[in-house]
Amino acid sequence: MYAIVEIAGQQFKVEEGQKIFVHRLEAEEGSVVEFDKVLLIDNDGNITVGEPVVSDYVVDGHVLQHMRADKVIVFKKKRKKGYRIKNGHRQNMTHVEIVSIGPKGAPKKAVKKAEPKAAEPKAEAPAKAKKAAAKKAEPVTEEAPVKKATAKKTAEKKPAEKKPAAKKAAKKE
Repeated sequence: MYAIVEIAGQQFKVEEGQKIFVHRLEAEEGSVVEFDKVLLIDNDGNITVGEPVVSDYVVDGHVLQHMRADKVIVFKKKRKKGYRIKNGHRQNMTHVEIVSIGPKGAPKKAVKKAEPKAAEPKAEAPAKAKKAAAKKAEPVTEEAPVKKATAKKTAEKKPAEKKPAAKKAAKKE
């Protein structure tokens, strides 16, 4: 089942559970909004077209968050005139989840609220715990580190001497 709804001056094709971005609405985050300008309803092939709207039908939505869209660059230029204007624009948007589509006064579905998950401490793997315990149990011995005899000595490089610049021997006469 889907519906075509007019929201904030634009038409959207919506289904239950769908998340859409619309122009900024006056509703607060977490609130439930009703869109009553339903232009078309498709209920499993049974299409109802409104004149101009379908009466007694409503689309319920849940406001997830208010945000701003990506920046759009507007650049205007007129050739050979030196006229260049560069502007940027970010549209204010509202992220809405469609909860239900149905007749007015129908029982509404409960909106699921996102609950923050409690951070659980991660338990170490048994193999890692055994290795850590084995390292602690080993006696600590102090031995001098062994130097490797294969160390290469770096040859000292002398700075390059400057050579006198070549003089031009032949002159044009």
